[in-house]
Parts: sequence; structure tokens; C-alpha cells
Amino acid sequence: MNSPILDKLASLGLSLPAVPAPVAAYVNCVRSGNLLFISGGLPIDGERKIIGKVPTDVAVEEAKEGARLCILNRLAVIQEEIGSLDKVVRIVALTGFVNSAPDFYGHPQVINGASELLVEVFGDKGKHSRTALGAAALPLNVAVEINLIVEVEP
Repeated sequence: MNSPILDKLASLGLSLPAVPAPVAAYVNCVRSGNLLFISGGLPIDGERKIIGKVPTDVAVEEAKEGARLCILNRLAVIQEEIGSLDKVVRIVALTGFVNSAPDFYGHPQVINGASELLVEVFGDKGKHSRTALGAAALPLNVAVEINLIVEVEP
């Protein structure tokens, strides 16, 4: 079956990773009606992890790439939950957390990596509301964590 969304990812040189297992006592996704509440995802792909504080341990551009990796992991969760990313009606909301040095205020620039990828992949359906926050620490010392709310077809 053709998938315009997977084709778009491939045209960007990207593919979905394996769905990551939760790192604590939660599930990756809860569906309520036509909404998916996607738990926070980390910038992990196999053995690769983007870890440390931004910008002291991790450059802003690398953290931004970590935000993109978080989105790929979240898209894998959506694909597993509904069977096809083409059933996404709208990315409703994104919350991004940045493992920040105390004097770092560029959280929006880091989380732009996630937001820009969603628009690249889904077009106008990828435009969303957003919160970008700094955190004193994140799980496994990762640089970024992102969760989503997604509207899907009934």
C-alpha cells in the first residue's frame, strides 16, 4: 500500500525507527476518541543517544537534531497505534522540554527542530500549538523530550 507520509519521510532521507519501549511505568500512547496522547519521547535511535545539557554539553544544532529524532520516535508510536500515518488529521499540540544550562533561553530554537519536521512531513496538518520549556534535568540525561497530542481519523 502506498503511503504519502512514509514516501515524504523517505524523500527527506528519513525512516521510522522501531517503536521505543517506555523507560518507566507508562504506555507510549493513550487514545481517547479521535485524539492520541503520545507520551514524551527521547532522542534515542538504537545505541545513539543525544545526552547532556544545552548548550554546555550539546550544541543547539545537535539538540535541534535531537528534537527531530524525538519526532521520528513519536511517529513510530502513532504508526503502531493506528496502522498508518496517513490517518493523521492534525498534529494538535506539542510540548518540548530542553535539558538546559541555567542561563540558556533558546528553548524555542531547539524545539523548532520538531515543529519544522512535522510541517515538512504533514504540511498544514502538521501546524500545531506548542510549549517549549527548559528543565533542570530529563530522563537518562537526554537533551530533549517531546510529547504530542494528535487528532486521527475515526
